[in-house]
Amino acid sequence: MDLTIRVVPLPAGKTRKYPGNNQMKKETDTTYKFESLSEFHRVLGLPKPVHPLISLVYNTDGKIRIPDSTCKQFMLAFYKISYKPNLKGKFRYGQHYYDFDEGGLFFLAPNQLTGTSDQNLDFSGFTLFVHPDLLQNYPLAKKIHQYNFFSYSATEVLHLSDQEKATVLSMAQLIDEELNSRIDRLSQDVLISQLELFLNYADRFYQRQFLTRKAVNHDLLQKLEEILNAYFEHKAADKGIPTVQYLACELNLSPHYLSDMLRSLTGLNAQQHIHLKLIDKAKEKLSTTNLSISEVAYQLGFEHPQSFSTLFKSKTSLSPLEFRKSFN
Repeated sequence: MDLTIRVVPLPAGKTRKYPGNNQMKKETDTTYKFESLSEFHRVLGLPKPVHPLISLVYNTDGKIRIPDSTCKQFMLAFYKISYKPNLKGKFRYGQHYYDFDEGGLFFLAPNQLTGTSDQNLDFSGFTLFVHPDLLQNYPLAKKIHQYNFFSYSATEVLHLSDQEKATVLSMAQLIDEELNSRIDRLSQDVLISQLELFLNYADRFYQRQFLTRKAVNHDLLQKLEEILNAYFEHKAADKGIPTVQYLACELNLSPHYLSDMLRSLTGLNAQQHIHLKLIDKAKEKLSTTNLSISEVAYQLGFEHPQSFSTLFKSKTSLSPLEFRKSFN
């Protein structure tokens, strides 16, 4: 998969200002944080943005040159949505690789460490930058955190059908027209409404993607069951209850993508699947062994038996002891 952008976990470290510039902060010797759209435009050699808090960049040439000093890795203090019409190659989904050539949408939340393998950022199609300050005093400021795709990995791109591409391009055109029209007292309201509609469409298209890949997703569901069975059999007693992060890592998916995929298939998120498997294993041990309640709890990864009893009763309406007695 020929992606020039990669997203890795945000490193720890104290932020200090970059000499001579109040808008770009140096996080480490090779990491820069861009606080403003204007500064990011300047570094990329783009014209000053029409609006200080939202910018839509079209680039038919497909490449934007960035300086040597910032080519290794950097962070953006704003949301980034990129549409790439000519994205081709292989992408990894779960344990397998799949070919694609339809292009797609990428989403990136603020303050994620971003790196590029060369000095050219692929801005083919368009890229929309939105500073969180634009959303202040609007419901979208809170709602935007519910769009989990901002936390998906770069390999979990939204692949678009032709009809969906047309919708995405038309939405971008509306935002572009609004940005370049005369500013009035309703301009920000209109921009926020258009952005929210864009994100709602993206959410719908991701749900479609989950459904149209049911065969692949069911393979992942089967793999998930195998991972959980093996974990509770061999690791839980020593390492504790499995986490969503652990499952996602084992399946080569991001945690949010895994939960959203599972919810589309089963109605349950990843944490609920863990609890479901845990309760099944608990029932098995309570009904087929003479282990004490505490021993069952420890084998399933609980540090405190009372926590196990509380969870078990919340899921079954019976205490572990009551459940065991029902088999006698």
